[in-house]
Amino acid sequence: MKNILVVGGGGREHAIIMKLSESPKVGKIYCAPGNGGISKYAECFPVGATDIEGMVELAKKLQPDMVVVAPDDPLVLGMADALEKEGFFTFGPKANAAIIEGSKVFSKELMKKYDIPTAYYGVFTDSESAIKYLKEQNTYPTVIKADGLALGKGVIIAQNEEEAITAVKEMIDDLKFGKSSSRVVIEEFLTGPEVSVLSFTDGETMIPMISSMDHKRALDNDEGLNTGGMGTISPNPCYTEEVAKECMEKIFIPTMNAMNKEGRRFEGILYFGLMITPNGPKVIEYNCRFGDPETQVVLPMLDADLYDIFEAICERRLKDIDIKWHDGACACVIMASGGYPQSYKKGIPMNGFDDKGQIDGCFVYHAGTKLDENGTFLTNGGRVIGVTARADDLQSALDKAYEGVSKIDFEGAHFRHDIGKRALEFLNK
Repeated sequence: MKNILVVGGGGREHAIIMKLSESPKVGKIYCAPGNGGISKYAECFPVGATDIEGMVELAKKLQPDMVVVAPDDPLVLGMADALEKEGFFTFGPKANAAIIEGSKVFSKELMKKYDIPTAYYGVFTDSESAIKYLKEQNTYPTVIKADGLALGKGVIIAQNEEEAITAVKEMIDDLKFGKSSSRVVIEEFLTGPEVSVLSFTDGETMIPMISSMDHKRALDNDEGLNTGGMGTISPNPCYTEEVAKECMEKIFIPTMNAMNKEGRRFEGILYFGLMITPNGPKVIEYNCRFGDPETQVVLPMLDADLYDIFEAICERRLKDIDIKWHDGACACVIMASGGYPQSYKKGIPMNGFDDKGQIDGCFVYHAGTKLDENGTFLTNGGRVIGVTARADDLQSALDKAYEGVSKIDFEGAHFRHDIGKRALEFLNK
């Protein structure tokens, strides 16, 4: 039996841990730092996800058979490199490959060099030249991105020149996102349905997972502020077989090959954020890990042993693995704290769960929960839980997920009531 240490403490990590726990090959699961819900499936340790030294020390103490580094920050900082150097079998890309998410400038220049379809853009380190570029382009909306990681918040869609100039000054001059925004990318605003495609890759083989659709805005009808994601569905009906084939030929394989040519072999989970534009699919962004909350609807659809896949990627033999998917659809509704994505209270008691923090008929993935001394679940973050259901079709999956949401209660809870609506409209066309 293989003992595994998973790095991270959110809904994505809970989904990974619950899927790994299904494997007959997996014994003990550890998690650092984990959360209340994760603690029901793994032994948790209070080591921060970006504490590389602390995580190496913990691995030395626990001696796991595999370490899975799930979040972006530690991967970009080189946690996989540090663990491997100490002899630990580690799942997750090295820092020189994780840069594909760690630097927007790097990823845009990679796409330009290898002719991978994306929005046209400019890169700037001073606000004066950025503003000059904005005035020359004079097309709105336009997209302004901080170069580095900014907890998913470093992207501004400016509707006019005034908003664009404000965004540029805040990022470059005021360092709104710290060093991450000392360089910015200004790019054209693409239109069309968005699709998220996570993929397994060992640098030689690329196996895309089932597609998904995220819902970023806080409120119904795509209103309100951008969030880390208020819900997801899978598969994404806009991602047809024809589109998938084009993505494989023009985006997925070329990206893998480009990283190899640059001496940055990518081994792990490569996430493609795509826009299906009138001129074909284009890359909006790359991530170097499982997306959150996309993982919460993709992994329940996986009809294969996740440990086997991770092991095959680490051993560069992914081509030998047969990966199947369940038929039907999956839906996840995020229940968030009142006030999210701005200020919100923590420590609010939650009701409706069984002993493992679950409810009948759904997978409940805990993102921001903790346990008090009496074993009661309390809220401990903005996105608190993801209530996920799988069924024969999307409408049934949504009905089951919302039924699950109705069973869970905490003061100030808010969630979107229209997850999957766009997908259903597309299906019913």
